[in-house]
Amino acid sequence: MKISIITISYNQAQFLEQTIISVLEQDYPDIEYIVVDAGSTDGSREIIDKYKERISKTIFEPDKGPADGLNKGFSYATDTVLGYLNSDDYYLPQSFSKIIKFFITHRDCDVVSGNAHIVNDKNQLLRLTYSDKYALLPCAYGFSNLLQPSSFFKKSIFQKTQGFNIHNRSNWDGELFIDMHHMGAKFFRINEFLSAYRVYDSNITGSGKMDKLIADYSAYRFKKIMGRDKNFSDKFIGELIFRPYRYLTNPRDVCQRVRFGPIYSRYKNRNH
Repeated sequence: MKISIITISYNQAQFLEQTIISVLEQDYPDIEYIVVDAGSTDGSREIIDKYKERISKTIFEPDKGPADGLNKGFSYATDTVLGYLNSDDYYLPQSFSKIIKFFITHRDCDVVSGNAHIVNDKNQLLRLTYSDKYALLPCAYGFSNLLQPSSFFKKSIFQKTQGFNIHNRSNWDGELFIDMHHMGAKFFRINEFLSAYRVYDSNITGSGKMDKLIADYSAYRFKKIMGRDKNFSDKFIGELIFRPYRYLTNPRDVCQRVRFGPIYSRYKNRNH
């Protein structure tokens, strides 16, 4: 069983080399690595060229945003298992061998998600984070989320979808998982730390730049799953039913949030 990894790159030279190395130095031999760069001007392309002999394919051309870049990358993927890694995140050692072993021993699995380290721009660990148990109803209310860099899926289920929605500017991965669920995908969690997810002042997660887009996506996600707009009572349903559901099904993540506080808000508030 082979694995294809896509990295989309755009002006993140500060972190890109660590991202690339984290893929190339995995202990699993059958890796297809595709890097898509939409037009970096900060030295990123020179870093990619430095490793071009070990990268399976590079795509240097403009795109219509991250989702479009991912679709281009995945259109060239030939292997059974797929994943993608943003150019400021990185994989932890032995992640691929753990994922492939899980797929081999769980033949009915279409999507598997693990845990992650949340780190800052200096690679300092801020806290641990854990993927939720995936279910569509709590997802509609915002209480079932998968960690994107620690999630992998079969090519066969990806091909049943329309790919990433290029009009989604904030949560294209979350929408893809919804589409996969609609296509009958079976979701699993693995109790392994697979990646490091970076939060820092200037990235879109840490800075709060995406707040409006994320709020819009929350409403869009609800309607996509439920077939209707949110109403006044849905806020109470979410807080009274699905927040406790998340506490019960993912207590380790809740404990980390309580212990270390709201990481994303901490960085967002620095920019206001």
